[in-house]
Amino acid sequence: MTIDERLDRLTERHEALTQTVELITADIRNLTALMSQTDQFINQLAHIAAAHEQRIENLEEGHQ
Repeated sequence: MTIDERLDRLTERHEALTQTVELITADIRNLTALMSQTDQFINQLAHIAAAHEQRIENLEEGHQ
């Protein structure tokens, strides 16, 4: 294998690795955004659960 052939292979590998890193970076950005949305959703559910728990406690206290 000549030096030119080796350089061509290295260039191809470098380009492939660059594309892979770009794809992984985009995936990480998307996952980060999804995790942020999921965190917000979980917090909303926690607030709803706390409000329902308070209502149940108030109802139980009213029946005693």
